[in-house]
Formats: sequence, structure tokens, C-alpha cells
Amino acid sequence: MPSASSASLVSLVVVFATAAIWPSAESYRVDKYSLLMPNVQPKKMDLYLCTPIRIDPSKSYFIVGFEPKAHGHTSHHMLLYGCSDPGSEDPVWNCGEMQMASSTHKAYMHSTPCKSGSNIMYAWARDAPTLKLPDGVGFKVGGDSQINYLVLQVHYHRTFDDDETDNSGIYLHYTEQQLDKQAGVYLLATNGRIPPNSIEHMETSCPLYETGKVIHPFAYRVHTHELGKVVAGYRVKNSNGIQKWDLLGKRDPMTPQMFYPIENNITVKFGDILAARCTMESRRNTVTRIGATSDDEMCNFYVMYWVEGTEPLEQQLCVSEGSPRYYWYNDPYLTNIPDEEASTL
Repeated sequence: MPSASSASLVSLVVVFATAAIWPSAESYRVDKYSLLMPNVQPKKMDLYLCTPIRIDPSKSYFIVGFEPKAHGHTSHHMLLYGCSDPGSEDPVWNCGEMQMASSTHKAYMHSTPCKSGSNIMYAWARDAPTLKLPDGVGFKVGGDSQINYLVLQVHYHRTFDDDETDNSGIYLHYTEQQLDKQAGVYLLATNGRIPPNSIEHMETSCPLYETGKVIHPFAYRVHTHELGKVVAGYRVKNSNGIQKWDLLGKRDPMTPQMFYPIENNITVKFGDILAARCTMESRRNTVTRIGATSDDEMCNFYVMYWVEGTEPLEQQLCVSEGSPRYYWYNDPYLTNIPDEEASTL
């Protein structure tokens, strides 16, 4: 029986046939499926590779856990996308940023992770451990969902020797039991640049504009490259005419970049604002830009949440222009900013 990484596109109903890996408190069976790179051999620095699997459209699955198979010395980070259509039907393709096309690995065609219907479902970096979702919560894929394919993206930050290959990836923990609480991921990020020899705040914020939906954040993840010192995320809510900033999570991005639990019982509703700040410290003598290579920077704050009795948000991404154009203090919709708290641990 072929694996998803050795065949172009493989239906999950064929390969989801492993033994149960844990008994759930909700008394449903949980199985495991391996989504791994098919022994690839990167020959370029900062190469992004993608590999897909096709999900059986006749039934729904709920992904309830993510078990990484990767090491920081090989993989800078991994992302798991849910797609309506994949960027390619090849077993592996180069899925880095288009501006990096000049460094395209000749062994692989270039395309985006998803051709349509892109959803970030999971992210890993810095040797983060297994993530198990709360009981009764899962990412719905296949069936009548919009996710027909899963695409694994791995960012390789070094070149491989001729006798080296890699099969990094993710073991997906899943159930066929119908779950009422559907999981989703909301990403806050910035563009912009960091001046040399400076401390800079990369900031972003967006209101929740989908009516009739209440999201329940339960985990957060931060991501920067080498210049990040503190990353913080907030729910901003008007309370009696005053903006109240409730902390979702705050972290040193040099610690394992896993999803950490959100301790506060916070909900986000229509009109509430999600906001994030990355405090960057540069001792470089050149400008550092937000970009895709390990010499560039990133400012990401991921919010993993669940909704009950409805679909996850269509609104999945909040991106600002970043420094030097966008800051919280010049946003007319933000007041009462917790300036010191957002940059200290």
C-alpha cells in the first residue's frame, strides 16, 4: 500500500488504517497517520518544500493532535495547510516565496502551497513537542468541509550532502467521530523592516468582523527569527467606553515555538480586536526586512481556537504594514495601550 509521500495524491480512507493511539475522555477512537517528506534532498539554502495528500471526499475526519517528526538542525519550521486545491499535483514541489524564484531548486517545480482555499492548521519550530487539542475539539477535513487536501510545508535552512535525505513531517492524530467543536487558526503578522542597531516594535491589529460567531481561543504560538525578544497577543474589547486589553499569551520566541495553552477563559466576538506585538532587538549594521529567509525576520502570533455549532472563521489572517508605517499608537481604533507590559516578560 503506497504512502501519501510516495504517491502523488492518496486518499486518506485508503491509508488511515492504524491502531488507536489513545483512548479519549470523550470515548472516541483516535488513530494516527504519517504525513512525511518523501526522502527529499535540499540542495539550496532556505528551500521551502511541499508535499500533499488528498482526503477522501465521501467522509469527514477530525484532526485532534499533531506529533512532529523533525529536528531544529534540519528544519527551520514546518506548516500544515488545509487546501481546497493543492498548489501542485507533484509529489513534492518548491513552495517558497515568489521573490525567491531566482534560487529555485531545479529538481522541483515552483508553486504556492495551496492553489485555492488555503488554511493554516498547524505550525512547528525549535523542537516543539506534540500538540493535543482539548477533548471534543478537532479540525474538520474531508467530507463536506472545504479542506480536500492537506499540504505539509518544510523550510530547510541548510543544504544536504549527496548521501543525505530527509523525511521530516507530522504524525496526524485523527478521529472519525463527529465533533461539535471545530478548530481553526487565526494568524497575526506584520510586514515592515527593522533599522540597524535598534529596538523596534512590529505591531498589528484587526477587528473580528464576522457576525454570529464567537471564538474560544485555547492555544497560542509565537514565531520570529533571530531578533525577536518578546511576542505578545491580546484581545481588545470596549468596556464601558474604555478599551480593555486582555492578554492571550506572551513568550520569548527563542524558547520552543510550540502552541502554549491560553490560561484566561477569553472569548472573541464581533467588534472585538485581536492585536499582537513583536519586540525586536537588532545589533546588525544593516536593515533587516520581514521576509522568507533565515536572514530576514518574521513577526507571527498564532491563535488556535474553537467554535461550537458553526464553521470556523473565514477571516484567517491579519497583516499590517509594520514598522515604520504602522504602530499601535498611530491606529485611531486603539487606546489604553499596555506599552510596557507588551514588551517585558
